Amino acid sequence: MSASLTANHSSTEQDSEIHTRAGVNLCRHLISAAKNNPDDLAVAVQTATGSMFSTKTLEYQELNFSELNQQSDRLAHGLNAYGITRGMKAVLMVTPSVDFFTLTFALFKAGVVPILVDPGMGVKNLKQCFIESEPDAFIGIPKAHLARKLFGWGKGSVQKLVTVGGRSLFGGVTLEDIAVHGSSEPYDMIWLDADEMAAILFTSGSTGTPKGVIYSHKMFEAQISALRDDYKIKPGERDLATFPLFSLFGPALGMASIIPEMDASKPITANPDYLFAAIEKYQCSNMFVNPALIERLGQAGVPVGAGAVDEASQHKLPSIKRVISAGAPATISSIKHFSKMLSDGVEVLNSYGATESLPLSKMASQALFGTTAITDGGGGICVGDAISGVDITIIAITEKPIGIWSDDLKLQAGQIGEIVVKGPMVSRSYYRRDSATEQAKIQDGEHTRHRMGDLGYLDSEGKLWMCGRKAHRVDASSGKRYFSIPVERIFNTHPQVKRSALVGVEVNGQSEIPEIVPLLCIELDKSLACSLGAGLYAELNAIAEQHKQTLEIKRFLIHPEFPVDIRHNAKIFREKLAVWAQNKHKE
Repeated sequence: MSASLTANHSSTEQDSEIHTRAGVNLCRHLISAAKNNPDDLAVAVQTATGSMFSTKTLEYQELNFSELNQQSDRLAHGLNAYGITRGMKAVLMVTPSVDFFTLTFALFKAGVVPILVDPGMGVKNLKQCFIESEPDAFIGIPKAHLARKLFGWGKGSVQKLVTVGGRSLFGGVTLEDIAVHGSSEPYDMIWLDADEMAAILFTSGSTGTPKGVIYSHKMFEAQISALRDDYKIKPGERDLATFPLFSLFGPALGMASIIPEMDASKPITANPDYLFAAIEKYQCSNMFVNPALIERLGQAGVPVGAGAVDEASQHKLPSIKRVISAGAPATISSIKHFSKMLSDGVEVLNSYGATESLPLSKMASQALFGTTAITDGGGGICVGDAISGVDITIIAITEKPIGIWSDDLKLQAGQIGEIVVKGPMVSRSYYRRDSATEQAKIQDGEHTRHRMGDLGYLDSEGKLWMCGRKAHRVDASSGKRYFSIPVERIFNTHPQVKRSALVGVEVNGQSEIPEIVPLLCIELDKSLACSLGAGLYAELNAIAEQHKQTLEIKRFLIHPEFPVDIRHNAKIFREKLAVWAQNKHKE
């Protein structure tokens, strides 16, 4: 094994030198941890056993850094022996588990490109993902292989099949077979060029068609650096990891990843007691959660109505020193409620980014609380300052591709436009989606800027404020432009409104050509005895007249329950609501 694999690198300059000399591979961090801290916990996976009619027993499977490194080495040897080798693409549909960790690190060590998809995106989207990516291998649990057979996933391209956690009923071999044929010798890890394809991560499709984002190890390294430098994560910490991809960064940071018993694609269904038990058992110092979990854990840990005099009814998380929230903007009210379980001074760090580029900026909860009045007044949601090394700019709203970057494209502070980002964690292209790449990427010398598809502005201090998706704005025939987040947050201040969604509908005015007008869909708070009479609409109209962002909004429709994405339970499918609203408006 070469010295460059086993040396303990303590500075960014040393890391950069290694990348130049030998290429990149994030597994170098695991190898270093296995050498320097072999007995430290790397992974712990919680499982709940027992029947549905009895109290579940929580059990834990653990690996230290030495075991994780050795087992991933053995699997890398075994994958090669089976014919899965460098440059091949392999679908990985394995639930968060010890096998998920050992397999993923084995694939990275072997230079095999894992294809990671969100099972929650739906059968139709999944099939399209596999058509586009043309995987050479399919590695999955038995349920995934059954779906592969039923729906024809990867038909015509997949040559190698590996079943994880069961028998190979649909061909190929089991993971146990792979391990048996693997060597116990250290694996000679593959080093890739900085921008060489290391993985394909498909977007969830919650804000559009799923697209395969090409990840390089340079991007992974940038994400690891951000977590270490900007979020101050240190070796020896323990993280309650609820998102599979980011759970891999734990061992890369010398931090143990604690995986709770839950469906990672549907966090809203998680059992809070299981998560609390995992945090307590391992004294987790970090949590990586999305807004749906923040709300669910807050409701469970701090029952509604529990005040300072009822401390006994509140769950406390004294070991937690940092909470990282990402995926969608969490509401200020849910963060405040959740924070009652945290020790004084512990913040929820709200991160902004996307599959194509993450993280980009962060906003600590105490600072966020100070922006409530601006947000409620239609000023957008503050997502904070840029991460080190990230450049955030705002350009004018346009649907046209922009091939070459020019500083003349920048808008002034306070002007709302499309958010454009540049940094080492920004992806260069989509996989086999030239049109999407052309639409989203801007070449800036040797660097690539990414158009986020989100609208916002930079304030005078350089902080970024979100104003919603570009596709969700409403350009009314009157000439006025409405932005989703500013408009909706104004109406969300009404005590009976749970959430709202801005859409545009066509109406027949004086002209034969239909006019586009803004309409607000309203979902009421079911916990309240809500009035549906003329009084409610009068109050909504009164709110609209008080703000320049909502002037001329006169149309409101009550919707029983908004369609939202299953992962975050926060991203509203406004396209579906727009169709519903148009049909209702014609009735």
